[in-house]
Amino acid sequence: MSEATEVRFLIVGAGFAGLGAAIKLTEAGHTDLIVLERAADVGGTWRDNVYPGCRCDVQSNLYSYSFDPKPDWSETFPSQPELWDYLRGLVAKYRLGDHLRFGHEVTSAWWANGRWRVTTTRGDFAARYLIAGVGALAEPSLPDIPGIERFRGTIMHSARWDQSWQPAGRAVAVVGTGASAIQIVPAIQSEAAQLTVFQRTAPFVMPHTNRPVRRWTRTLYRAVPVTQRASRLLIFWLREMLVLGFTTYPKMLKRAEVIWRRHMEGAISDPVLRAQLTPTYHLGCKRVIPSNDFYPALARSNVALVTEKIVELRSDAVVTADGATHPVDTIILATGFHVTDNPMFGKITGADGRALATAFGQTYLGTVVPGFPNYFQLTGANTGLGHSSMLFMIESQLAYIIDGIAKTEAAGGRFEVRPDVAAAYNAKLQRKLPRTVWGSGCSSWYLDSRGRNLTLWPGSTVGFRRRTREFRAADFVLSGV
Repeated sequence: MSEATEVRFLIVGAGFAGLGAAIKLTEAGHTDLIVLERAADVGGTWRDNVYPGCRCDVQSNLYSYSFDPKPDWSETFPSQPELWDYLRGLVAKYRLGDHLRFGHEVTSAWWANGRWRVTTTRGDFAARYLIAGVGALAEPSLPDIPGIERFRGTIMHSARWDQSWQPAGRAVAVVGTGASAIQIVPAIQSEAAQLTVFQRTAPFVMPHTNRPVRRWTRTLYRAVPVTQRASRLLIFWLREMLVLGFTTYPKMLKRAEVIWRRHMEGAISDPVLRAQLTPTYHLGCKRVIPSNDFYPALARSNVALVTEKIVELRSDAVVTADGATHPVDTIILATGFHVTDNPMFGKITGADGRALATAFGQTYLGTVVPGFPNYFQLTGANTGLGHSSMLFMIESQLAYIIDGIAKTEAAGGRFEVRPDVAAAYNAKLQRKLPRTVWGSGCSSWYLDSRGRNLTLWPGSTVGFRRRTREFRAADFVLSGV
């Protein structure tokens, strides 16, 4: 590497995680940092997902940083535009602009001679510490459908939405019934001439409690900030109680299944459609999705639900396993993301020559990896949640990172988590996860190709915060660079 830009801290990604890392580093007095972002703006997931109806399924007061509450959310659950504005507001408020490098896509990173060496599409860098803030929902997963190259209409992934496209008069196929599809379908149904939804597995879609935030509430939050903190705390604990059903007492979720059935049958009267929309697994095994509009949209006359497997695409149609041909001019792929096999993991190589893709399953506390000195991973393995806000987990990791940097600097500037500590930690996780609702037998994006759940944290967020409160020196080999 020649003429690499030297910096002490290099952060990859300018979404919630990366910007949070930059804020906490600067607050700790570390200003020699650069944030690499492959796109032309900050925002991550909330920049990329601009499809109609995009909204977070965690309440606004909890899906925001505790150190930077927003008193004027317009709705109780934040929409994509408001979240994107919130993130751009963080850049301005904390004066991060000078640290951002847009259009810098990381092509490789490796540890050599006491530094992380990083190549990007617009220059090379060398850093003492590398912090990856690349989210799990960053790389779209595209289905391997025969004939996909022959389709002559519009085809797009939900995370790569063509904003010039309009549904009016279109014959649209939506492939998938996950979180994005549940929001897209009702948003475009009324305008589309025909909407065909291709479902592989029926989701549990629960009633949504989103509503506008009243003006007097916003005024109160501004005037008396403690009231918003109290609201956040209440929401947090109500959600935290749900973890018992997911991780310890799955039978508790049977009550939620009763609510789901009333919700579905209240909108769907056709017994055949009801049967198609009835999941064959326990509630919670896959992601539970809130929506008041999805089931009513499926009941409309211009909407069809197809549960047969797609076997082929033709230039103007989708062909299913029963031999039926479904003419369409647009295909929307709501097919999720590369979560446990993110391509970025193959670009990062540790001191022992292993790629992160190989070592990812040995991540300790979702944050540090054996063989990867001075490397921190935000929203890493087994930090995902089925019940609460990822920002709580990120803030826990950020505190752990800041403590770790202080102790590493005091010891000489180099840390590496002990392999035996990471192995024991992950062995315990993988013994516990099969006993949770996520291990109850369904196939989901939580699992990797070997059937391991490397996505979710099998406990309370309070437990995770307790584990990450201190960077325990005994877990690491600390030395000079």
